[in-house]
This record gives sequence, structure tokens and C-alpha cells, in this order.
Amino acid sequence: MDLIEKTRIYVSEVLVDEPSTHDISHIERVESMCLRIQEYEGGRPEVLQLAALLHDVGIIREHIEGGDHAEYSAEIAREFLYMAGADEELIDSVASCILTHRFSQNLKAGSIEAQILQDADRIDSLGAIGIFRSLVSMGSLRTLKHTIGTVKKTSMNAYTPDLFEGFNDYMINKPFKIRDRLNTKTARQIADERLRIMHVYLDSLKMETL
Repeated sequence: MDLIEKTRIYVSEVLVDEPSTHDISHIERVESMCLRIQEYEGGRPEVLQLAALLHDVGIIREHIEGGDHAEYSAEIAREFLYMAGADEELIDSVASCILTHRFSQNLKAGSIEAQILQDADRIDSLGAIGIFRSLVSMGSLRTLKHTIGTVKKTSMNAYTPDLFEGFNDYMINKPFKIRDRLNTKTARQIADERLRIMHVYLDSLKMETL
């Protein structure tokens, strides 16, 4: 079994009970988007696939302990890849991509692979899938707060008493700001298509809730 598939199986097992929207389906969409962008922008496919597969592997720990899942994921990725026999340069490249992937941290990506991972992860917050993920995530975050007391400080709009107000606040502060924070031309073109869908949905939602 090659390293990519070994990593896929490992991440699937770690995230099997992931309660929000950082599950294996998100992981594999980000992986696919990384490779799609790489066709036009360059970068090493192996680094991109490994970074995409491992970029959220620390999310369960974040749910329980708080903190930053990007840091946890980079640490876990290093341990996993070392045990899997990956060389030091590959491990460093993958961990570096993971450390800077989060939108809320606004960190500068240091390589083309890190730029592409940022873009692919952010694109998965746009379009029809972005709307679906945001609503599922809001529900999951509210459930985590009421069951184990975890509050995600970077997603406070999930806890507003008025769900519509919280959703609109989320849209303004994340999806509609993503396009200008993408690194590559390819990603911006994809984002433009997906943002059109989100504007149509929001316009309809406003009309139906007047």
C-alpha cells in the first residue's frame, strides 16, 4: 500500500466520529481541489495530497481541548509520516502547508503547495457545498457547546439566539471575504462561480424571511 492510501485510511479512522464538517468527505474534496488547481498552478502532487488528507486530522482534539487544530494537525502529521517512513523534507513540506491553512488565522503560505492548500480548503466553504457545510457546522457547534461546553471563539456567530442573524453574519465575515484572500488565479475563477450561487441563495432567503 502506498503512502497516500495509507494516509487516507488513517485519516478516515481518526475522523469517523467527527461531528461537524471536517469529515472525510471534506478532506477528499479538498484533496481533489488541490489537484485540480495544481494542474494549472504547479506544485508537487504528493505534498498536496498528503497535506490535504492530514490538514484537519487534529480537529477532534480541538473540539475537546480548544486551541488550534492546524497546529494539532501539523504535529500529528509529523508523527504519522515519520512512522510511515517518509523522508524529512517531505514531512517538513507537508507540515508547513498544514500550519498555515486556516482562514481565521490569516497566515501567509510559504510555498506554492501551501498556497494551493489554503485555496482548496477555502473554496470548500463556497457554493452549494459551502452553504450546506455552514449550516451543519452551526448546528454541530451549538451541540458541542451544550453537551461538553466547548465554544469555538473563531465561530461566535454560530451561537447567536437568532439563527438567521448568525448565518448572515457568518456569510459576511467568511465566504464573501474569501475571494480576495485566495492565492491563485485558478482558485479565484472557481470562487467566482461558487459565489454567484451563494448570492442567489441569500437573496432568496431574505425574501422568504421578510
